[in-house]
Amino acid sequence: MSEPNVTPLVDVMLVLLIVFMVAAPLLTVGVAVDLPETASSPLPGQDEPLAVTVGRDGKVYLQDSEITVAQLGPRLQAITQRNAEARIFVRGDQAVNYGQVMAVMGAIHSAGFTKVALLTQTPDETGPLAGGDT
Repeated sequence: MSEPNVTPLVDVMLVLLIVFMVAAPLLTVGVAVDLPETASSPLPGQDEPLAVTVGRDGKVYLQDSEITVAQLGPRLQAITQRNAEARIFVRGDQAVNYGQVMAVMGAIHSAGFTKVALLTQTPDETGPLAGGDT
């Protein structure tokens, strides 16, 4: 009676596990912004939200792609297939003009999206947290 040798299979799986553990944090890199700090708890949710970022220079990004405020609503509707329940996170650099962030929020709201949250950063952590729904 012969048994298959599974040692090479286990070795390959462990190498793949290590490769994916190292590569996973590199895949979440987005537009770098300096988020304001606040004491709030993360929002619960199951689906992956879309991120709209207003950079320090005032440029608007949808995920990692630069976009104008006028293009934002139609592009979000196309991505979400007109799903008004899609979660959208707005990230604004703390040095950016408040009016610029509100223009982005207005464009998202006028496109029909209701689950919009502003991202902030807690003083003692480095990861972004959702500050609240509008």
